[in-house]
Amino acid sequence: MHYSVYEFYTRDEIERDWLVSILSDYDFEGFEETSESLKAYIPLEKVAGISVKEILYDNELHHLEFSSQQLENKNWNEEWEKNFEPVVIADKVAIRAPFHAAFQTEFEIIIEPKMSFGTGHHATTASMVQGMLKENFENKTVLDFGSGTGVLAILAEKLKAKHIVAIDNEEWAYNNCLENVERNNCYCIKTIKGDDTFGFSETFDIILANINRNVILKNIAYWKNLLNASGILMVSGILQSDEKDIVSEAKKNNLNVKDIIRNNGWLAITFKPI
Repeated sequence: MHYSVYEFYTRDEIERDWLVSILSDYDFEGFEETSESLKAYIPLEKVAGISVKEILYDNELHHLEFSSQQLENKNWNEEWEKNFEPVVIADKVAIRAPFHAAFQTEFEIIIEPKMSFGTGHHATTASMVQGMLKENFENKTVLDFGSGTGVLAILAEKLKAKHIVAIDNEEWAYNNCLENVERNNCYCIKTIKGDDTFGFSETFDIILANINRNVILKNIAYWKNLLNASGILMVSGILQSDEKDIVSEAKKNNLNVKDIIRNNGWLAITFKPI
């Protein structure tokens, strides 16, 4: 597959993390950090459908300088896998690729990288995992909204949830999730390609959304309507500076903060109905 690479010139770790979170929602499939910049990779056929300047402007990052170039055709999944390292979260959850040795942790999740966001390396995903370990998933129904690789849905099943729906609007994420669900021998996960226009006929005990600030603000009311009265909503992809806005919108929809996990400038917040 042919790719283009966009290079964003910033040394700021928070800005880099924020860019990864944002660009993952715009068909960017891989990221690489250098000492001076963040490189973001996108399939060449997807470039015409985006405006990087508008994305930066909409997310208050218009001050960033960037450049782009088309790359030679090569097996970029193979290149990405070379740099994929296993990660252990809270000493309980190991996330590794099939080519890594097994871990002796309480939970192990095997993820084929395929340039996907949501492998556990980013602070937002790690915080979601930490938050999930605090909650009771046994016999619960779960919605993983913006499921990406499916790592959170897979963990939900390992935590004994009885029914999980993993939904993502990206074709590559949907396919990667299907593969990873099968790879981890999961049987309770239904994978869907769709977005917030998808008509659910069920409600959920737990809703997980590791996305970004704008999508969270847009969908809090929607998720509240899908949440059972005694359920919880767990969201991540939030900078600490966005905490006030997210909490305020949640309160408008009769959701109170149950727990907050802070990790390297990022937040994962768990809400419960009032």
